[in-house]
Amino acid sequence: MSVQAIEEKKKVVAEISDKFQSALSAVVVEYRGLNVAEVTELRRKLRAENIEFKVYKNKMTQRAVEGLGYGELSSSLVGPNAIAFGLEDAVAPAKVLVDFAKKHKALIVKSAIVEGKVVGEDVVKELSALPNREGMYSMLLSCLQAPIRNFAYAIKAVSEKEPVEDTVETKTETVEEVKSEEVVVEENTTDLETKEEAASEAAE
Repeated sequence: MSVQAIEEKKKVVAEISDKFQSALSAVVVEYRGLNVAEVTELRRKLRAENIEFKVYKNKMTQRAVEGLGYGELSSSLVGPNAIAFGLEDAVAPAKVLVDFAKKHKALIVKSAIVEGKVVGEDVVKELSALPNREGMYSMLLSCLQAPIRNFAYAIKAVSEKEPVEDTVETKTETVEEVKSEEVVVEENTTDLETKEEAASEAAE
């Protein structure tokens, strides 16, 4: 093998390695049996989700994944394979491929690397049932907003109770005022009795 050929292979392996490292997920599928029209349709669906669909020689891909520590993936790299790299959404490749495979039995989902972990077909199918990126963000936002809503409800409840508390305070003040008036009346009564006693003594 010439030096040039070796260098070309090294470049391909480096390219594959970069793809795996930059992707949020990478799903390996076997496309044996799909016709040209079906492959074109699949590529269009993947492209719409910003997913790269690449076909590399298995030996080149095996070298790349083994160099990255994903040797478990090598067993899936047999036959006519293609790899879907999810660049923006880790769930998107699984969703598109699993959905397409339901209608086109010739497409076989084999394994994947998701968030740095090698997973099998079963996990890929489970991932396909998860919400897409927008759905996950919506769920996260809902979770973040829940404490705020609870706090708002608490504030509202407190504000609605304030008039009741004011009434209680008013009643308390009224009672205190009544007690104060009673004291004044008692004092006036005592003074009046004292004056009457003084007048009676003077008359005698």
